[in-house]
Amino acid sequence: MSGFGRRGLLLAGVGVLAGCSASSGGQASGTSVPSGSGSSAGTPSAPTPSNPTPSGPSSSAPSSAPSSAPASGTPREIVLPRVRSWAPGPGEIEPAAKRAAVAAVVELVRPRDTRGVVEVIDAQYGGILRDTASVLVPCRVFTLADSRVVTGGTTVDVRLTKTRGTWRVTAMHPAQPGKATTQLSPDARQVLNNARIALPPASAADIRSGQVHQSVLAAMLELAQTYRIGVSVIRSGHPINVFGTDRPSDHPRGRAFDTWQIDGRAVVDPATPRSLVTAYMRATEALGSYNVGGPYQLSGPAYFSDRTHHDHIHAGFRA
Repeated sequence: MSGFGRRGLLLAGVGVLAGCSASSGGQASGTSVPSGSGSSAGTPSAPTPSNPTPSGPSSSAPSSAPSSAPASGTPREIVLPRVRSWAPGPGEIEPAAKRAAVAAVVELVRPRDTRGVVEVIDAQYGGILRDTASVLVPCRVFTLADSRVVTGGTTVDVRLTKTRGTWRVTAMHPAQPGKATTQLSPDARQVLNNARIALPPASAADIRSGQVHQSVLAAMLELAQTYRIGVSVIRSGHPINVFGTDRPSDHPRGRAFDTWQIDGRAVVDPATPRSLVTAYMRATEALGSYNVGGPYQLSGPAYFSDRTHHDHIHAGFRA
């Protein structure tokens, strides 16, 4: 991993992780978890909406919270946000693969030279086959700098292989959203400022780069009128090709987005009502998605379901 190594940290406004190319992602081959280990209780915590405050690899300015002082004039201690550790829930397929991926990402991005914490927003599959997998891990990184809490983060495409029952990380590809454009569309601005659309740092940076298609932006805005949406991946941080194939994915072209959470309920959680998930899938198709993947197979040519999409809803657009 060029430019920063495994111990690099990505802060908002500082594109440190962009030095890691998709073809030479950082290695974490020593991180492994036996596939036979059981999943711990609980589901990922709901993401803190990051839309109103720019953060991520290509932000033009860091998101920060200034310290405040009480009336006595004594400076108040700066407190980092409390974040919940990510743990796979009961609905996960091959939870050990996700544990290994999350552990590797936390080790990659955790602060070394200052106080900080890492929030793993979600861990979803970019693809899973019998003995290979891609796990996409969007995260936020909170650090202390100049008496402020600074928010950054990225999404990492973690590649793993399974040997003799153990999942092992073989490569990590951090998101590369690109620089923010100075000519952001009105819909892009609305998505970034919509409190009902929770965007991880890399996805927010994707939108600020101007590389997300209008069809995706319009669909998210329309869906947000009915649902509170937890987005996991839009463009960067996703495999270039559909995992295990040579077919280009719609994500890197800015023509798809994945939803991991609807109205505060994780798609992968068995307790999430099926009717909520299927209604959301049908709503995305009605808004023009030609390729809607999720945990349930619905009737119609636009829908599909497989192991990869048991934990999120994919919506792809042709134009």
